[in-house]
Amino acid sequence: MNIRKITSMTMLLSFIFCILTSVILYIVPQGRVAYWADWHMWGLTKTDWGNLHINLGFLFIFAGLLHLYYNWSVITAYMKNRARQVKVFTPSFNVALLLCLVVGLGTFFKIPPVYSVISFGDSIKDAAAEKYGEPPYGHAELSSLKSFVKKVGIDLDEAKKLLSKAGVTITGDQQTIAEIAELNEMTPKELHNTMKSAEKKAVSGAPFPAEPFPGFGRKILADICNEFGLNIPKLLKGLAKENINAEADQTIKVIAESAGMDPHAFFEILHRVATAQ
Repeated sequence: MNIRKITSMTMLLSFIFCILTSVILYIVPQGRVAYWADWHMWGLTKTDWGNLHINLGFLFIFAGLLHLYYNWSVITAYMKNRARQVKVFTPSFNVALLLCLVVGLGTFFKIPPVYSVISFGDSIKDAAAEKYGEPPYGHAELSSLKSFVKKVGIDLDEAKKLLSKAGVTITGDQQTIAEIAELNEMTPKELHNTMKSAEKKAVSGAPFPAEPFPGFGRKILADICNEFGLNIPKLLKGLAKENINAEADQTIKVIAESAGMDPHAFFEILHRVATAQ
């Protein structure tokens, strides 16, 4: 067997598979959405695709290092000037370095068109969240049935009655939503929908939450104000004092980006202004 050929073929195939897994992970819904809706592609979950990407990436790196070893003379030839002297900063190296810097800095400072790749991926994930739905809170599928119904405002006994009526098997109150869903060949979302008729409706003017809720970035500011009984003009005035110019019909994500921060950082300011009302 020719080790050099095996190395090159391994590097090529792992590179191709890494591209495939990268594309899948680029379009996969956010974790909280994927696990809530039990998202699969070609029979694999988000976790499965992530694990594949990591191990294939390590295989590609290992094969790449071997490829570098076997082709070191060729690599060094690329780094020689016309006098045949090894020089790191050759024109070819400089162009490659410049391309890496442009992509890296453009991504960090969110400069288009480089950052547009990230924005497009976010739009795909946002669309998936709209399609599959958001959990009532982050990773709700990991909560026990007892804890889950308490957090979403459902009586435990009533939840059991609804699930029993729907033919859902439960072995105990401490079973997680994910375990119950898997046992009954359902998604956590479908399990929640089965109990949802007994869920208490949110009351307008309820206390503003202490932590960002699922889908917060896609929410329109006016809708949040209506949900929690906030005075819109007063809230906008309060945000202006924090040097944040916002419009009631804008999404949280748009407001945060225009202020040069992420939605979680904006939430801290919004929480402070909202609770001050």
